[in-house]
Amino acid sequence: MMKRRDFLTTAAIGTMSMTALTHSPQNINAEEPAVVPAENKTEKLRFTENGTFKIVQFTDTHYRTDKEFSKESVKLIAETLEAEKPQLAVYTGDIVVSVNIRQGWNDILAPCIERQIPWAVVLGNHDDEAKVSRKEIFQHIVNKPYSVTSFGPENIKGVGNYVLEILDPKNDGVKFLLYCLDSNAYSTIKGVPTYGWFENNQIAWYRRQSESYTKTNGGKPLPALAFFHIPLNEYGEMIHFRAKTIGERKENECPGAANSGMFLAMLECGDVMGTFVGHDHLNDYLGLWKGVALGYGRFSGTKTTYVKEPHGARILEISNSGERSFKTWIRLRGGEKLFNAVVPQDLIEKKEK
Repeated sequence: MMKRRDFLTTAAIGTMSMTALTHSPQNINAEEPAVVPAENKTEKLRFTENGTFKIVQFTDTHYRTDKEFSKESVKLIAETLEAEKPQLAVYTGDIVVSVNIRQGWNDILAPCIERQIPWAVVLGNHDDEAKVSRKEIFQHIVNKPYSVTSFGPENIKGVGNYVLEILDPKNDGVKFLLYCLDSNAYSTIKGVPTYGWFENNQIAWYRRQSESYTKTNGGKPLPALAFFHIPLNEYGEMIHFRAKTIGERKENECPGAANSGMFLAMLECGDVMGTFVGHDHLNDYLGLWKGVALGYGRFSGTKTTYVKEPHGARILEISNSGERSFKTWIRLRGGEKLFNAVVPQDLIEKKEK
């Protein structure tokens, strides 16, 4: 069996060679003018009247418009949205690796738009490999219907560092935060191979957002979740020390090549209850490390990568009860539900009496 890195390197080279001539940065939006970021008309995110808010995480679809079987990912997304009826869908990177980037994003976002479900995107390490920049991808998608996606600040590393507020159903009070972050792509340091990491200015930006919300909330951190693509180094640390996990781990973690301290920042700020990533297609586990849940989504792609297992999505249900707790499970294509968990309760090791 081809190893993960070998498979993806081969696939990336193939994709780039096929697309270099037809999809340069200059012609991604050849059929329409470049989109200028503007205030999105999507309704603000709010808890439902019963105090819950459901999120579906799709990840690593590796969607290709030139492969008929890629449409199975679109069918999975549509089926999941119909069954779960979430208030938000989050796409956590490596979504479109197509010979037609524009059409690929149109296809993969269509199920949300057709059902009028808000959606957010963060990018992975493969999304911009077809000679299309991260900024150009966001120019194409950010103002589509029901988007809550944002470019984020231009003066920090990455494209797509932003915060989503979830409001009280009866007023505009902020009750919960979702940090959407660009974990970047590949190492930029000569002699240091593999994947990228959060840079210092991204971490400083996160701290400023968190501290500002905490101050507004009377000094108490708001509960929050974070979504990005490449796992933190602490995922492997958690496994090394054999923390309790729920779900499957069928490959080694492939974090960034350097640990720049985002997890420490989250611990010190005290708001993030859990982080959810993709990247490692054979992992869908969830564990608790130093009080923060570290979780994977479920691979949502098809035959465009090395995975043979059924594809699916991670579901998360949060509440405005004020408790630092949430529910989560995996939903496979066809409806089977796996790995139900209440976090953090179900991840805490019970000591023998």
